[in-house]
Amino acid sequence: MDDWKDRLKTEYAQTKERYEKLKAYNNKKEVESNLMGDVVKKQEDYYNGRLMKEQQRAMGEYLHILELRAELAHIDL
Repeated sequence: MDDWKDRLKTEYAQTKERYEKLKAYNNKKEVESNLMGDVVKKQEDYYNGRLMKEQQRAMGEYLHILELRAELAHIDL
């Protein structure tokens, strides 16, 4: 297998693992936030949560691009 194919597989696996951990964390925080109702958050905590959700979205898009490249090159991820 070509080096770039190995790198793509490695990049995908590492990113997928990080994505799943971030997703689990964000889901936990969302549930906690909904259970707490109208409890006021610090502005910094709110902003950090928004950034982490945006990071999760971007990572998901990146994983999708890697999946498309793998499909095109007939690489099993």
